Amino acid sequence: MRVFGSWRWLQGFGCLLLLGLAGAAERRPNFLFIFTDDQRWDAMGVVQREQGERARFPWLSTPAMDRLASGGVRFRSAFDTLSLCSPSRAALLTGRYNHLNGVIDNHTPFRDDQRSYAKLLKAAGYQTAYFGKWHMGRQAGQRPGFDHSASFVGQGKYTDCPFEINGVMTPTRGWVDDVSTDLAIRWLKKKHEQPFMMVVGFKSPHSPRGGKNLPGRLRDLYAGKTSRPVPNLGVPPIFRKPDPKSGKFGEGLVGQEIHLDYMRHVTGADQNLGKMLDALDDSGMSEDTVVIYSSDNGYYLGEHCSGDKRSLYEESIRIPLLVRYPRLFAKGALVDEMVLNIDLAPTLLDLAGVAVPTEMQGASWRTLAEGKPAKDWRQSFFAEYYKELGGVPTLYGVRTKTHKLIVYPGHPEWTELFDLKSDPYEVKNLAADSALSLRLHTELERLVRDVGYRVEGE
Repeated sequence: MRVFGSWRWLQGFGCLLLLGLAGAAERRPNFLFIFTDDQRWDAMGVVQREQGERARFPWLSTPAMDRLASGGVRFRSAFDTLSLCSPSRAALLTGRYNHLNGVIDNHTPFRDDQRSYAKLLKAAGYQTAYFGKWHMGRQAGQRPGFDHSASFVGQGKYTDCPFEINGVMTPTRGWVDDVSTDLAIRWLKKKHEQPFMMVVGFKSPHSPRGGKNLPGRLRDLYAGKTSRPVPNLGVPPIFRKPDPKSGKFGEGLVGQEIHLDYMRHVTGADQNLGKMLDALDDSGMSEDTVVIYSSDNGYYLGEHCSGDKRSLYEESIRIPLLVRYPRLFAKGALVDEMVLNIDLAPTLLDLAGVAVPTEMQGASWRTLAEGKPAKDWRQSFFAEYYKELGGVPTLYGVRTKTHKLIVYPGHPEWTELFDLKSDPYEVKNLAADSALSLRLHTELERLVRDVGYRVEGE
């Protein structure tokens, strides 16, 4: 009897063990997606150190971003497909190009009838929450697809910004990114019976920057530091005309204090990222949570005589992308394949075991993050921009691993072609190279068909 009892106990233990293993295999991860506004790809300490003598901001300190990079995967070739705040946010949600999701400028609200990763994850049993900057026009109310939202309208403001908490306007005190972080951590600490997807959108480093728009702890940071010059500082965009009085093309954002304030905001975002990572560790959920850090678009700091973003030079379309998931992804891994903002939605769904809708044009980078070769991964991508504010005209183009072609409808004389390997600062236009131009135009025409883009005037 004693032997039989032991055998029955072992059988029961074995069943429990198998059930436990099955449960572990089926465990769906939590998601924490944190993204900034206007953070260029190289505005991270880890990138500045990697660049060595070429680093433009070698004094930049971002320990939380560096911590995330060392504990996970850093994508070194991440891009947005339309370099502007609202359009990029819509592309992140839908996994679709902006000429199809309908948000092509900063004034259009996100349509509630569109499928997004938030809606699909919610339908699959995820708790969904949104905190901080939303910014698609001046869209107000509950954020579509999110059970809980604590967000502000439009650009908001850096200090004492009113938040809509589940549709109820609520006053807050303090620096807006601190407030977003504190609200997010408060929600994170609640008991979650279901897996969760939470998004935290920082306002930093969007303008207006510096002075009263920074908390006291950041206002004197980096005092006395200077940014290094780069070859494209005095090279204007091909479409820009000189000032009729001065003959100059403008200098863009080249003032040292402007650069310092920009990086002070980046460091402020980094501090709040660190608070979020600490809160995850304290909750015991870090192993089960996919943490993604990125930005909506890049930013010029004087390159091509430009400030802001909007065109297709590298400083504008390249974005940071860090990902950590201890259960699946290696630590300190680097990926150089080209990934896009429209890849976020299909990747989240893939990791959650949710079917990816056919209308999503992005691709899951899960395999890349796992360190496996991805068959037939993109060798080029299409990018676009529609004239809005400022002097940047409507344009579209193709970027490959080695080259870029930019086309300006109605202005064939403005066509630009760059060899990104030999000319990473995009100062030598090779559009007159007929063989190279033909090859890039052929690839662009293929992508135009594939993504369903309609060329202006056709």
